Formats: sequence, structure tokens, C-alpha cells
Amino acid sequence: MAATPASLRGKTALVTGSTGGIGEAFARAFAAEGCNMMMNGLGEPAAIEKLRASIAAEHGVKVAYHGADVGNAADIADMVRETEAQLGPVDILVNNAVVRHYHKIEDFPVEEWDRAVAVDLSAAFHTIRLTMRGMKQRGWGRIINMSSIHGRMAVPNRVDYVTAKHAIIGMTRGVALECAETGVTINALMPGWVLTPHAEGQIARQMVADNVSREKALHTLMSVRQPSQRPIMPSDIAAFGVFLCSGPGAHINGAALPIDGAWQTGFMVTTGNSK
Repeated sequence: MAATPASLRGKTALVTGSTGGIGEAFARAFAAEGCNMMMNGLGEPAAIEKLRASIAAEHGVKVAYHGADVGNAADIADMVRETEAQLGPVDILVNNAVVRHYHKIEDFPVEEWDRAVAVDLSAAFHTIRLTMRGMKQRGWGRIINMSSIHGRMAVPNRVDYVTAKHAIIGMTRGVALECAETGVTINALMPGWVLTPHAEGQIARQMVADNVSREKALHTLMSVRQPSQRPIMPSDIAAFGVFLCSGPGAHINGAALPIDGAWQTGFMVTTGNSK
């Protein structure tokens, strides 16, 4: 088993779904620690290139981008190969990409269910499958799977998301037992309500629905979610991920870690309208 490095400088990190939101925050945080980065996600090519170049310039690291559809196993394999070719073996893996659908189960389109399982669950299986052997051989690796508060408690009309986020925790715990003696750790994070572009869309819709200010719409959304009454920032999630890659984080393995402003203690969305 290799010793935990004093610094992450020179490590290679692969973050799926990293062209915005929590994934972008992870990319920025690991680049700030000196990691070379492989980014992945959706967006306009010019905007993605601007983001990639700005992170590379700000932190003086190599930053690449791969446009893999992580719902496709062949694309994932190509992304891992390109990461290794351009940046070196993957030391840090963050499975963050996600799709969201909203339907009652009797109305749920089969193709949307299949897509959600592929992106929200199977993608993590494939990235871990393709990077774990090398991590074990080198005696060090860190895998972070993004679950959700909905990996612990359910809401209606989101059976694909709730199922996948519960399953991600099971995957995390199972894999942790396989790598417990190797110097590799794998953990799942369960954020509550994070101020991402998706959340900003929720705020905008609430403002229109209630004809209120952004501040009042935010209060309404928080009142049925986080007892802290504060949205979580993407950078806070990423900072926790960096900690898991540090020396003090080396013994945290197979955990499902809430970052939810006490939501898990009993608060939940009561209306089912979490779009």
C-alpha cells in the first residue's frame, strides 16, 4: 500500500458532468490542489473551451475535455483511455453526471428510465471498473460518487433518480469492501439543496408561480427542505471531496456522507414538486 501523498499536485482527476454546477466546482477545486484535470459534460463547445482554458491558466495545470456520453459504455472507455494518454492514469474519480426526469411511474417513458439508469448509475460502474485496477496496483486512489439526500429519502414522481441515488450508495459500500486493504477509498456524498444552475431554475419558476422576489422564492424552497434555511454552495461540496483525498480522509471508506443542513433528520419535500 502506497503512503498517502502530502500533496495532490501532479495527480490526475477525472470528473464527469463537470462543465457546470457541482462538477465544475470539483474541477476547480482539484485544479487548485495541483491536479491535472479531465473534464466532461454538456454545453456549447465555445463555452466549454473557455472554461477549460481558464481553469488551466488560473492554476497552471493540464486541463483536458472529453465529450463522452456517459450513458454509453464505449464512450466511457474512450474517455478513460484519452485521460490516461493525455494526463496519466486516473488517481481521483468523481462520478457526478446526472439526468433528471419527472413522471408518475405509470406514465414513466421506458426510454427515460433506461437513460437515467445508464447515466446516473451504470456510468459509475463503468468508470470504476476501468480505473480501479490501476489504482490498486499503484496503492492509492480516491473515488467519490455523487448520491443525494434522495439516496436516503424518497420523493414522488422521481422514481428513476431516487432509485439510482439509493443504488449508488450500495455500489459504494460494496466496492469499498473490495479495496479496503489497497490504499484506495470510495465514498458517496449526499448533498441536500445545492445552489446549482438546476436550483436557479427552481428559484426562477417559484418566483413566477408566486409572483415574488428571488429572496422570497428562495425562502419558500428552503422552508420544505433544509432546516438550516441556507442553500449549500457547490464549492462546499467540492471542498469536502478534496478533504476525502487528504491524509486525514484516508480512513473514510464506504461511507454515505450527508451534506444537507440537517435535512436528513426529518425534513423532506412534502409537495412532491421538486423540479
